[in-house]
Amino acid sequence: MRDKRIYLPEEEEQSVFYAATQALRRHASGGNVLIGATVLALVIANIPGINSYYFDFWNQEVRLQLGDFNIFSHSGHPMDLLAFINDALMAIFFFSIGLEIKREILVGELSSLKQALLPIVAAIGGMIVPVAIYFILATGTDYIGGAAIPMATDIAFSLGVLAMLGKRVPVSLKIFLTTLAVVDDIGGIVVIASFYSTGIEVVYLLYAAGLFVLLLLGSLMRIKSKIFYLGVGGVIWFLFLNSGIHPTIAGVLVAFCVPATPVFAPKKYIRIIRSSISHFRGEDDDLLVKRTILNKNQMNWLKEIESASDKVISPLQELEDSLHPIVNYLIVPLFAFANAGVQLLGTEPASVVEGISLAIICGLVLGKSIGIFLVSWLTVKLKLAPMPQHVSWPMMASIAMLGGIGFTVSLFIATLTFDSGSQADIDMLNHAKLGIVVGSLLSGIIGFALLHKTLPRVQFHQAEEQETAG
Repeated sequence: MRDKRIYLPEEEEQSVFYAATQALRRHASGGNVLIGATVLALVIANIPGINSYYFDFWNQEVRLQLGDFNIFSHSGHPMDLLAFINDALMAIFFFSIGLEIKREILVGELSSLKQALLPIVAAIGGMIVPVAIYFILATGTDYIGGAAIPMATDIAFSLGVLAMLGKRVPVSLKIFLTTLAVVDDIGGIVVIASFYSTGIEVVYLLYAAGLFVLLLLGSLMRIKSKIFYLGVGGVIWFLFLNSGIHPTIAGVLVAFCVPATPVFAPKKYIRIIRSSISHFRGEDDDLLVKRTILNKNQMNWLKEIESASDKVISPLQELEDSLHPIVNYLIVPLFAFANAGVQLLGTEPASVVEGISLAIICGLVLGKSIGIFLVSWLTVKLKLAPMPQHVSWPMMASIAMLGGIGFTVSLFIATLTFDSGSQADIDMLNHAKLGIVVGSLLSGIIGFALLHKTLPRVQFHQAEEQETAG
């Protein structure tokens, strides 16, 4: 029987929900780099003679000193390379997430409650159920504190799997997963801020609060300099690092202060570039077609266009766009390479299906899929939110399974949970990493297989031709 469902043509798909399709393209290729970094870390960590260099490498001290003052220091002690990646580079990662969240709230999928309600409640269900399953399996154990580990959804990995299915995926399903992952990131940020802050130093927080007021005033006064927000934000990061509040939270808060309005309105921008381009009409056509050095006037006209182009894009959007390649192709893969190396040599295979590994795998594979699908089903049945267009319940079940890919933020929360440096915590962290890798891998493979089965076999234009021929 032919699939009678109708899908949006490619042209309309590109014009509707632009933010979602852009996010899909940005994160999908980054997911491939992330997979490569993870596999490489696992391989190197298990090659005798080389793995010792791998583990020792991350213990090197990192310094950026001005006299006796080391910027990369915590309570007077220099960071090692692993701490630098987890506390400094990941602050940039969370800064990027903060920019994305602000944009989604202002003009994206979170700007309309009706439009965003289903993925919001689905994400909440996908956080509560995994935590509950973990609690049930971990009650009475010494790893009960890791309950937040399986609550995350990795946007790069999950969108990367979805992208492998190409045009068979309805746009509304892409939007659902993208919005769900953004809400999931908000949940992770709240958890990190609430449960991973210790030994609060009030004085540092007061200084940080004063600088936040300065950033907000700058935004109100229409200061558009990105250097201003990044510079002050760097100082706030240092204050958070030494205040007891996890420094990645500073990245999110600073992102919310970055202005979302451009210097020029689009109409003024168009007027400027039309005026500048009009000067070229009087130029010699023969000179314009040649590859030659521009004269002074031509340089000035093009500089005006360049300057106007910079001012028609808001600082928020420009920073988000500039940071995505750095985050997706450098920071997140480096984080995975530094943290995913689990030494499996001598590890009993049975340990994967016991203890904290089992709790995390069950939380990711079962908890995320059950929580996302069940809450989505109840919300639609109660008519609180509509079903995404051209999406069936088997598709929703498949996409819910992809939500169990919790790699990056899950690893991050695991490293925060078991960070005492004791041998017990090191062993616990290694088994937690193993559970995260296995659980994410299972969720990705099962989710892809289910989507491959439930999605239509042909693209829209092919289905349309078959319908016409029939």
